[in-house]
Amino acid sequence: MLRPYVAEWFKKKYGEFTPVQRKTLPLVKQGVNVLVSSPTGTGKTLAVFLGIIDNMYDYYERNNKLPDGVHVVYVSPLRALNNDMKRNLYEPVREIVEVAREMGIQLPEIKIAVRTSDTSPYEKQKMLRDPPHILITTPESLALSLNAPRFRELLRNTRIIVVDEIHDLASSKRGSHLAVSIERLENLVDTPIQRIGLSATISPLEEVAKFLVGFRDDGEPRDCYIVDARFDKKVDIRVVSPVEDLVHTPAEIVNEAIYKKIIDYVKRHRTTLIFTNTRSATERVVFKLRKIMEKEKILDIDDIEAHHSSLSRDVRLNVEEKLKKGELRVVVSSTSLELGIDIGYIDLVILLSSPKSATRLLQRVGRSGHHIREVSKGRIIVVDRDDLVECTVLAKLAMERKIDNIRIPRNPLDVLAQHIVGLALEGDWKLEDAYRLVKRSYPFHELNYEDFKNVVYYLAGKLGDFYEYQRVYSKIWLDEEKGVFGRKKKTRMIYYLNIGVIPDESKVKVFTTDGKYVGDLEEGFVEYLTPGDLFVLGGRVYEFLQSRGFTAIVRRADGQRPTVPSWFSEMLPLSFDSAIEVGRFRRTISEMLDKHGFEKTIEYLVKEYRLQREAARSICEYIMEQKLYTGNLVPSDKLILIEIYDEESRRNIIVHSLFGRRANDALARLYAYMIGSKLGVNVKITVTDNGFMLTIPGHLDADYVELFKSIPVDKAWDILSKVVRKTDLLKRRFRHVAVRSFMLLRRYGDTEKSIHKLQLNAEELLKAVEEIKDFPVLKEAYREILMDYMHIDEAIRVLEAVQRGEIKVEIIGPLDVPTPFAHSIVVHGYTDVVLMEDMRRLLARLHDLVLEKLKSLNKPLGGESSLSITT
Repeated sequence: MLRPYVAEWFKKKYGEFTPVQRKTLPLVKQGVNVLVSSPTGTGKTLAVFLGIIDNMYDYYERNNKLPDGVHVVYVSPLRALNNDMKRNLYEPVREIVEVAREMGIQLPEIKIAVRTSDTSPYEKQKMLRDPPHILITTPESLALSLNAPRFRELLRNTRIIVVDEIHDLASSKRGSHLAVSIERLENLVDTPIQRIGLSATISPLEEVAKFLVGFRDDGEPRDCYIVDARFDKKVDIRVVSPVEDLVHTPAEIVNEAIYKKIIDYVKRHRTTLIFTNTRSATERVVFKLRKIMEKEKILDIDDIEAHHSSLSRDVRLNVEEKLKKGELRVVVSSTSLELGIDIGYIDLVILLSSPKSATRLLQRVGRSGHHIREVSKGRIIVVDRDDLVECTVLAKLAMERKIDNIRIPRNPLDVLAQHIVGLALEGDWKLEDAYRLVKRSYPFHELNYEDFKNVVYYLAGKLGDFYEYQRVYSKIWLDEEKGVFGRKKKTRMIYYLNIGVIPDESKVKVFTTDGKYVGDLEEGFVEYLTPGDLFVLGGRVYEFLQSRGFTAIVRRADGQRPTVPSWFSEMLPLSFDSAIEVGRFRRTISEMLDKHGFEKTIEYLVKEYRLQREAARSICEYIMEQKLYTGNLVPSDKLILIEIYDEESRRNIIVHSLFGRRANDALARLYAYMIGSKLGVNVKITVTDNGFMLTIPGHLDADYVELFKSIPVDKAWDILSKVVRKTDLLKRRFRHVAVRSFMLLRRYGDTEKSIHKLQLNAEELLKAVEEIKDFPVLKEAYREILMDYMHIDEAIRVLEAVQRGEIKVEIIGPLDVPTPFAHSIVVHGYTDVVLMEDMRRLLARLHDLVLEKLKSLNKPLGGESSLSITT
């Protein structure tokens, strides 16, 4: 299929095709739409561009010239990936031209250029004079290019668009933005464009394919071929427990054991990539490793580097460059190296604690063994028993390639607002034509005309009477009679200076009620807080009262238990699909313990889950303790356990709901609303991946099971909207949406508004638009919170299953010692106020109290003998 010189170059350089290349190349050459899903290092990018380059030289042979203008647009989410791509493309083109010359064939070089926010004005001017054949860009820069009058003309000859890392883009508003940009590009070109998507492991592929290709005007999805090579590469994933006893071993010994394991792995491998789940943990691990390595003279401190999003771009690029050249032995990252930047040879990936989803686990481990014939090797080091259970399940899911389903945002109205302004810049548009174009994209395919019209009317200053008084001015003109809209004089400047969907974030200054400055908090953390929440700052516990702009007001709450740990906003949430699998695992092991006994269940875990024997025993003991202590109530995918745990002056209602943190967040707020309304008290909420805890003053009785079962499914959206109305979450998300919708302008002319000023303006605007029915900016803020942040749809699925009797709800208590599965939920907020050593002692103490209770009830935990006492 390939031109002789292209084939010759490939044989010289690589020898033979990988399976994914064999499947992909013919489809690319035929010019059909194709989605390619395979792990890093399987050669999918080369397969795509080899087909494109070969077709371009075929065109040259037939026409004695290469195609005019921009022929291929390549979009990736990372600017660093763009530079990487230029290098990886430029080299093959140069080498192919060289091979052709040796064969007596003269070929012109295919021109490649990068256009992102980092591109200098000089480079952009150069592109206008001498356009590249292949343009490498980001979603934001593509949107700007479509509205740059002169550059737009160069895009008229585009015939192919390649979207890289589509799994990362599709799940965010950047992907929604890109999907409409691609429809606008096709509209400009006025002929179908070949669409090619490149993805790591993702599911379901059919949905991602629809996201890539969109719909025809008749409502049918465009055709798309799927190359499913997700599992062509072998993986070797194991869960490692650093110590035999994860409950009673002191924290310092566990810590030492973790680093001992890491160092042992590093010594035996050439390059090790370590993933943590937060930026702060990344810094801690690098600091500690350097100290140990230097002291024990194992490695030089320059052999170890950190890589995370808070580091400057130059530092990150430097680390990536050193990795590629093989100059580093260890790199510690949070999430920033999950995407496919070419980082050269890595032979081991270590994960410290759970990655929170099987998909992310495969993605991280896939960074090792950077070739199709090499095995991707990953080791997960766990820190406690909940972590051990979770990681055991995730590792098995990853090995069996059972991955989580992607969530693609639907109808984000702020993204729509940006594109309507972008369309107005192109010329005058009929409402029906613009609506039809937007609906061709997957994220907006189900958009109703009323919502579309409301966005246009809002942008034209025709929705409510608050505009002048709040100094919000129209961005477009609208002729209501003719149903046509277009641009105004200042539209272009507003669009260019304010486009983009990634929100600016800042620190929030914290003051006590008497004006004393306490410190700073991350904005993402503050948006989660509701009045009455307790958190730790500078070693003290404070109660959150309110915030205005970027100032939070608190009062001291010495001696009280914190309800929200400070790392909460940074921590990855356990996904719904993975959480259900953890619940299923708990139920299976519980049933096996009843049926086959302790030793046989341990054997099963060692064999089927590739666990160390002690780790398998630890899981069995953990589940057995819960069974014995509760009379066989093991929370699972089929059982929600409500546990009443009373302390001296308060009652804790612990709900064991294994549905992931996002769904639990929605469930917790709905249940808290029901309890608060019934008992007339303020309810404090603590949310975790495995459940949530509601704390109320005193020991008030109620039918807690009935209250849970009676959460009205049909009113869940309205109740949650009402609950979040008074929170910081709405105030801050409204700012994000208002900025994206050009309601608040970050930049205008020569002035730039501070985030603090934007936040204050947003809070004033929020009050002004609340009374306007279906105001699109506010409607989108609620949609983003309830669907993207909280996953109300998953919570509703759980509630419906409860009402159908598919999930049972049981209650236990009041207890003076919480059940074993509740311990990590109870101490959740303590993780800041006490040192890790004290925290582990607290967990060990709770565990000892459980064992004492079992002993007093004549239910000792001791292998086979204890099994006869299950109730």
